[in-house]
Amino acid sequence: MTEFTDGNFKKEVLEAKVPVVIDFWAAWCGPCKAITPIIEELGREFSGKAKIGKLNVDENPAVTEQHNVFNIPTLIFFKDGKEMDRLVGINPKAKISKKIESLL
Repeated sequence: MTEFTDGNFKKEVLEAKVPVVIDFWAAWCGPCKAITPIIEELGREFSGKAKIGKLNVDENPAVTEQHNVFNIPTLIFFKDGKEMDRLVGINPKAKISKKIESLL
């Protein structure tokens, strides 16, 4: 799973050749911890087809602010460097998977 940061965001997300899903999270966030196994599973399932990873909002305020992330967990779906969709809160794996499929 990719760890996205303020430093690698341009290269890993904006310049990515495949769709990207970022899980905006924080260590103190209970719902964020609950969704982590789903994100890890999807990362394995879509390996090579999409880039799926996490961005710690406390450690990376620039990207968090730039994308107006006010609640966590927030999943933002990118394709060709542009935000295509987002989900806020805990969502079922099937719903997240369907959104990723729509970007492929």
